[in-house]
Amino acid sequence: MSRQGWIVAGIAALLLGLVWTGWTVRDRFLPVEVGTRAPDFTARDLGGEQVTLSDLRGEVVLLNIWATWCPPCREEMPSMQRLHKQLGPSGLRIVAVSIDALPGRLDLARRPGGDVGAFAREYGLGFAVWHDPSGEIQRVYRTTGIPESFVIGRDGVIVSKVIGATEWDSEARISSLRRLLRE
Repeated sequence: MSRQGWIVAGIAALLLGLVWTGWTVRDRFLPVEVGTRAPDFTARDLGGEQVTLSDLRGEVVLLNIWATWCPPCREEMPSMQRLHKQLGPSGLRIVAVSIDALPGRLDLARRPGGDVGAFAREYGLGFAVWHDPSGEIQRVYRTTGIPESFVIGRDGVIVSKVIGATEWDSEARISSLRRLLRE
């Protein structure tokens, strides 16, 4: 093969390698939006046990990303608890993942860590509260802030994305979640 042939073959191999690499890591760069599969992640429950989203496959999940220092997060928690009381018995799983730093530590923005367990007790939260002090869930879900929530269908696909606080027990939200639970 000529020198020019080797150069063309080398460029073709390089391009093929780049395409293959891009294809294998494409999930890291695709947006996490309605219609995409909810990325799996690992956190700890309030008892310190490791938990993963994939543990809830086959269930309808309201995934909420929040922190104790976030005023809008504090505002929406009571409506999430009321929603839990209404639709928890029908199978809705609510998982609120706190990104608070550990108590006594500071997060990357220099905010003090919160006592997530004390917060859950103060608000009387009966749904699952998980803790991700690394904030990894924000990277995985590519959040723009908190609170940010995702409704995930039984098939693991994101059905709804809510940026900011909302009234989770509004008639419209309850109606759409009931439909999803019936599917």
